[in-house]
Amino acid sequence: KPLVSTFIVPKLRESVQTVLDRALKGDETSNYELEFRTKSNEIRYLLVNATTRRDADSRIVGVVGVAQDVTETAKRDRAVKSMAQELRQLVDTANAPIFG
Repeated sequence: KPLVSTFIVPKLRESVQTVLDRALKGDETSNYELEFRTKSNEIRYLLVNATTRRDADSRIVGVVGVAQDVTETAKRDRAVKSMAQELRQLVDTANAPIFG
């Protein structure tokens, strides 16, 4: 099965394919965050590095991808960002002065 069309969420397929294509040309990518769909259809967030794989003569023969599951961290970061936005909106729309 093709990796990108099978496991990558539709909105990120083009950018992930670009990362892989670039790695096949020798342009490596570090710390690329993406949404990944598991076989059970669960969405996980991954931090990915795509490195060019070369043979003994330095010819490009593939891509080595290393991913770290950062789902819990990503969820926490999104929750904190959402809370900060709500608090900012509360302060901006308050009818009385807020000190602190």
